[in-house]
Amino acid sequence: MPKSLLEQLPEIVAKGKQEAERILEGLEGRHRVGLQTREWVLPAKDAAAQDWIRGAERAGHLDAKVGAGGTAWANRLIYGDNLLAMAALLAGDDQTPSLRGKIDLIYIDPPFDSKADYRTKVMLPGVELEQKPTVIEQFAYSDTWSDGTASYLAMITPRLILMRELLADTGSIYVHLDWHVGHYVKIVMDEVFGKQGFRNEVIYCYSGGGIPDREMPRKHDVIFWYSKGAEWKFNAQYRPYSEGTMQRGRTAVKGENATLREEGTPINDWWPDVKKITSPTDPEKLYYGTQKSEELLSRIIKMASDHDDLVADFFGGSGTTAAVAEKLGRRWISSDLGKPACMVMRKRLIDQNAQPFLYQAIGDYQVEAAKASLGRGFRVGDLSQIVLSLYGALPLPPEDNANRNLGKIVAGGGKTLVLADSPNKLTGAATLKKAVTLRDTLMGGWDKVVVLGWNFEPGIGETIAAMNDVRLEVLVIPPDLLDRLKKTGGLEKLRGQVRFASLQYLTLQPVERRKVGAGGTAGEVLTVRLANYVLLSPEAINLDEANRAKLQAVANKEPLALIEYWAVDPDYDGQVFRSVWQDYRGNTENDGDPLRVVTQAVLMLPVKDGPRRVCVRAVDVFGFEAEATATVGTRS
Repeated sequence: MPKSLLEQLPEIVAKGKQEAERILEGLEGRHRVGLQTREWVLPAKDAAAQDWIRGAERAGHLDAKVGAGGTAWANRLIYGDNLLAMAALLAGDDQTPSLRGKIDLIYIDPPFDSKADYRTKVMLPGVELEQKPTVIEQFAYSDTWSDGTASYLAMITPRLILMRELLADTGSIYVHLDWHVGHYVKIVMDEVFGKQGFRNEVIYCYSGGGIPDREMPRKHDVIFWYSKGAEWKFNAQYRPYSEGTMQRGRTAVKGENATLREEGTPINDWWPDVKKITSPTDPEKLYYGTQKSEELLSRIIKMASDHDDLVADFFGGSGTTAAVAEKLGRRWISSDLGKPACMVMRKRLIDQNAQPFLYQAIGDYQVEAAKASLGRGFRVGDLSQIVLSLYGALPLPPEDNANRNLGKIVAGGGKTLVLADSPNKLTGAATLKKAVTLRDTLMGGWDKVVVLGWNFEPGIGETIAAMNDVRLEVLVIPPDLLDRLKKTGGLEKLRGQVRFASLQYLTLQPVERRKVGAGGTAGEVLTVRLANYVLLSPEAINLDEANRAKLQAVANKEPLALIEYWAVDPDYDGQVFRSVWQDYRGNTENDGDPLRVVTQAVLMLPVKDGPRRVCVRAVDVFGFEAEATATVGTRS
């Protein structure tokens, strides 16, 4: 007989511990995971309405904010697998030392093992698209659900262990679940945090919804509260007394003649009064499937942390934890595997005029995936050989192919050189120039060269346009390739099924720069206008054919309508993008149109001698990013 889930639990927990230990042991090694900073976000919904002095003060906040212990701090929004994100936080980086034992409160609202298909609805002018989870999300979640609840527990166990490592000795973790897996996760948490760490089970009640015919309506979630150590932070919360209690002038606890507490009645572990977002007219509603109310997170954050404490949510979702932590004066970290979730969070924080924060991504994501698929001893050359084979290229002889990343396709009287770039790097101008040189010189020359890349410099589209070489083609290696290789069980089963997509790119109209004022009030006005956005990789988007056709129609008619968010850095240093102006769909303060971004930015800036290097970054409705730069040397 197959083992029951309870019989499997000890083995599941043991394997989870082994996975966590492997990650922890590797933090000091050469393969430790890092975080790449994609953007410094200085929220400013309308730069034209703020003077440059206030803008400079906001920029100064980057260096001024100090966290606990006197170390510089920046709040973080992280895109990627939370297991890798936590590993990176434990390892530390150039900007922040290791956060082991530094987080005061963790709240997570993980998937409930409900088998729900969380599709994303994308509203475009005149069109509604339904997008399935991205390929990376699909395969991550297929792991989670492949063997039912056992797979779910195998996913959550190592993550809870890393969360324990990140928690401060006086820290707490609140895990929000429902009837699907709550009782099983409680057993896992007893193993990870110890039964003595269990503080309480909060019942989060709600109403609304349908009434089933053959069972009772399910109208509550559970929130498990565990502390890491024997001492923990707790700030009692109160609610106003009921009218009847006020009339009687007493409390049941204190007795008939006792006076009422000034604060109100202490909140217990039964929460029927906390808001749940149900109404489509609710101002908080972001149309994100698992969104929780700010009132719920406000209660938890106030209860379990103090001002300037560090709060984390590793299943960030709609960003309620980060948004409330920001409002309550806490430092925060939020991460999510879904690009739509990260976009919702970024817009939400900008909308509430949050303090500047970092938007980061997992570094070497594909390298980590390769280790999982090919073993810890894999070499980049092994991976390049797989990519070349799936593209249909034969490897060049070793004497001309020292890095094992070059292949050839000979067909129809022509010959094509194929270069598979490394997942360790961003494919950019240097790689493309090298590829063109190899095309023209290696083995007597080639008709064409194709570059296959995993990750790209944001300005890659602009680089390709500037090179204007019809004998050069740049394609994207599917981000789910390694996951698919792992699940299909071999290279042969994937052959002929892998599609390599083209890139998308952004173009600008000429940037205008002019001086205004004189003397101490002098400044500059910078006007930036979007010209075009080209989405060349619709096949990389998880749409069915009907939705793909709708998308193509919008892209042909109004390409800028595909942009979800764009930002401007007026003095780009080529390394860190500092977003000092942003607009996004849904920000109706600029143009009143919830389905389009404005296509012009007007920035008031201090006078600067010499040229400005202006950089624009855009993110489309599917989460793809593109970048364009322009050097403006004169002022009118």
